[in-house]
Amino acid sequence: MVSEADRARLEALEKRIAEAKQAVNPASSTKGDQYSQAQLAWRMVIELVAGLGIGFGIGYGLDHLFGTMPIFLVLFIFAGLAAGIQTMLRSAKEVEMRRVAKAAEKGEDGRGN
Repeated sequence: MVSEADRARLEALEKRIAEAKQAVNPASSTKGDQYSQAQLAWRMVIELVAGLGIGFGIGYGLDHLFGTMPIFLVLFIFAGLAAGIQTMLRSAKEVEMRRVAKAAEKGEDGRGN
């Protein structure tokens, strides 16, 4: 069994740990949130361009291999565009799930109450 003295020491220790965590991880500012939004925007742009680039590369390679210049190039550019958009939507859904989880963690009103 845990004595009253031990329980008080544990509570004091938990309080000190919480204060230390707060000192190490201060509350996020608006500037940090804007920075993460910029990162998200660049991530989505890169995903779209990567899909287009890969589609272009595969289409051009197949056209060069088979000697049918514009057919596979056009098809795979559209396929790359669709893949890039799908990846962007998946990233947006992932971010939305993080926001919902963070809001649920803080409480329904978003203020931590």
